[in-house]
Amino acid sequence: MLLAELEVFHSRPIAPTRRVAIGVAVLPTAPPPGFGGLLLGGIVAAFIPEVDPDLLDDLTRLTHQVEAGQRISQPRLRHRLQADRVGLSKCAHRLVGTGEELRFDLHESGSPEPNVLAAVYAAGRLDPTVRPAVLAAMRRAMHWRADLGPEFVEYLTETKSTANWSTLGGRDPVVWALGILGLAPEANERTAVQDRFRDLLRNAHPDHGGDVDDAAERITELTEARRILLRS
Repeated sequence: MLLAELEVFHSRPIAPTRRVAIGVAVLPTAPPPGFGGLLLGGIVAAFIPEVDPDLLDDLTRLTHQVEAGQRISQPRLRHRLQADRVGLSKCAHRLVGTGEELRFDLHESGSPEPNVLAAVYAAGRLDPTVRPAVLAAMRRAMHWRADLGPEFVEYLTETKSTANWSTLGGRDPVVWALGILGLAPEANERTAVQDRFRDLLRNAHPDHGGDVDDAAERITELTEARRILLRS
């Protein structure tokens, strides 16, 4: 039984212009991260070992920007997102249920970067209420270095603390903190950090519409990000 699917369109590795587009996306997320989140995490885990290490900080930052619903500048990871699929190669990634087991059928075609990018951009199209859980699972998948079997599913859905930047896929705490606060590197000034922190803290509080269940973790996350940036 097909549980989730994502089509990725990408330019050939030798093409002078590197492009990526998203095709069919069947990504159920109930309860989060759902089968859709598991598939996206599996794509990340499968391709991340081959991603240029110099691009990992930007990838982590991108996941936080997508989670926050920010406008994403292009290109990212040296690839430009586009809607047009003409002239691009297609590969399909699927999560299939076979009795009591889940099987990841991933088409390892093309460079790793467009596949990981497509997974992150696809997560950005999900409902904002489930997007944080899905992207948190995808950041967790960035650390996986084994087969995509039952242990991977358990690992990806395990509850974890969000206060420690290193558990969220960041190699550089400043990069992680900038992503949490949604700040560009050039905006890393004390006043900008404080102002952004106050705005996000207000939005995270249940009295101002923040999710009651997630408020404590979100406030802890924001506080840690501010501490890192003001110290740096």
